[in-house]
Amino acid sequence: MGEGFQLGNAVIGGGNLFLIAGPCVIESEAHAIRMAEIIKGVTRSLGFPFIFKASYDKANRTSIKSYRGPGLGEGMRVLKKVKQEVGVPVLTDVHETADVPRVAEVADVLQVPAFLCRQTDLIVAAARAGRAVNLKKGQFLAPWDMCHAVEKCRESGNCRVFVTERGASFGYNNLVVDMRSLAIMREFAPVVFDATHSVQLPSASRGERDGTARSGGQPEFIPVLARAAVAAGVDGIFVEVHDNPRQAKSDGSNALESTKLRSLLKELLAIQKGIRDAARAV
Repeated sequence: MGEGFQLGNAVIGGGNLFLIAGPCVIESEAHAIRMAEIIKGVTRSLGFPFIFKASYDKANRTSIKSYRGPGLGEGMRVLKKVKQEVGVPVLTDVHETADVPRVAEVADVLQVPAFLCRQTDLIVAAARAGRAVNLKKGQFLAPWDMCHAVEKCRESGNCRVFVTERGASFGYNNLVVDMRSLAIMREFAPVVFDATHSVQLPSASRGERDGTARSGGQPEFIPVLARAAVAAGVDGIFVEVHDNPRQAKSDGSNALESTKLRSLLKELLAIQKGIRDAARAV
């Protein structure tokens, strides 16, 4: 897997868990800052390194009527404000190579979305921007095939790369997590487990207010899968967190309600400590 690298107060691949968390999409400046402050308050008290995540544009929404975000200019302004006022690193996804230079001026991590994890030009542009890169594994891809995406980054001169598992397509409108994938991908890069997109039911629901097609979810299984992933030996956890998931403008059906974050993180730290204690006792 190679050596870890520093990102804020986290060492990616350094042996200790870190958290990527935030709302799916930037809903407003005030909401983004509030969520960053809430999550930082929880993680700081637990000594859990934290990277804030929110998207400026969700380019792959199920319905053309769905909210996509504030756009590039406003989104970067908000993320810059989060960095300045809350003092945390930020991560956001990029869908177009043309957006990469502007995003890299603000974001500490450029995320290549799962649907685009084979797009060579986007991966190379993200890698050459000089920021850390998070490659989300496509729902359609075998875990060992993610090594090719990682190599695209490294051969473009950027070794600050990690991969995120978010489940694999299992029939129609469903995902399943193969825990073997975490160990397989960790052979060639640090691995993060996305506990919220993994419980998504893609395109399996309709909005209560407007009837538009959207993804459903089973958030009750977020803790189950997160605990299993930490037991399997991941480097980090990715969780979309919202203070009112039912009113979220994107992915509320698979988001973790913010009041549940502390108990989840305490469980994850306890699992990691238990595994380490057991290993030392052998």
